[in-house]
Amino acid sequence: MAIEDGVRAIEEGMATDFRDRMDYGSYLDLDVLLSAQHPISDHHDEPLFIIQHQTTELWLKLALHELRAVRAYLEADDVRRARKGLARVKHVFHTITDQWSVLATLTPSEYTEFRGVLGNASGFQSHQYRAVEFVLGNKNERVLKVFEARPHAHDLLAAELAAPTVYDAFLRHLARAGHPVPEHVLHRDVRRAWVEEPALVPVYKAIYEDTTTHWAEYATCEDLVDLEDAVQLWRFRHLRTVQRTIGFKPGTGGSSGVGFLRRALDLTFFPELYTVRTHIGS
Repeated sequence: MAIEDGVRAIEEGMATDFRDRMDYGSYLDLDVLLSAQHPISDHHDEPLFIIQHQTTELWLKLALHELRAVRAYLEADDVRRARKGLARVKHVFHTITDQWSVLATLTPSEYTEFRGVLGNASGFQSHQYRAVEFVLGNKNERVLKVFEARPHAHDLLAAELAAPTVYDAFLRHLARAGHPVPEHVLHRDVRRAWVEEPALVPVYKAIYEDTTTHWAEYATCEDLVDLEDAVQLWRFRHLRTVQRTIGFKPGTGGSSGVGFLRRALDLTFFPELYTVRTHIGS
């Protein structure tokens, strides 16, 4: 069908009457979604700040959904589906990393004009990001105190604190596949944050030095490294955006700001997968 007078005609057969049918807006609940932005100030740039963080929360919701599925697939030794989920979460973090470039258009002068209305609200209080960290291994029981006033968030985090991580599920999968994962690792207290376990390095060294025999395990290891790199890049971009916007001022939630964010870069999910690189071929 030709375009006439600069107008693309609606094709015959396209639905146009939605009085009794579901349309795009109702499927996505857009009336609720698009009315969820409630600026406190009348500053032009506050909607940018709100939408940036709301969209990040939506992506984090998807990341948590996928990581829980990855854990279940690994527990069932369904590595193909687990790898697909890991790849999807990696791309989620690439997307929310790119989003920082939009917020970076907010200058220090502009942000200062409405920052005061945030009160003590801070990204540190994102229970979904804390849940993502928990399911990946950066557990911290003390964080739950922050969410005592929000029972749903508190219960979600308490459940993830008590659950095995994606890494626990992967190590148990390796053990079932015949790799000599130490028993004390398989039966560790999953409520504790993961710390590097030197006994795992020889396990990974054997996998990396015989990729033909252990291709599925090797490829999944690299997927985990891809994911950690993606999360770390997101953390770093967060730090740089904050530094660009507020310098070294304290955070709205009472943290040291940039210094607090910088320490997050020292947190690692799968340390042995980095350490093993020093030993491959030696």
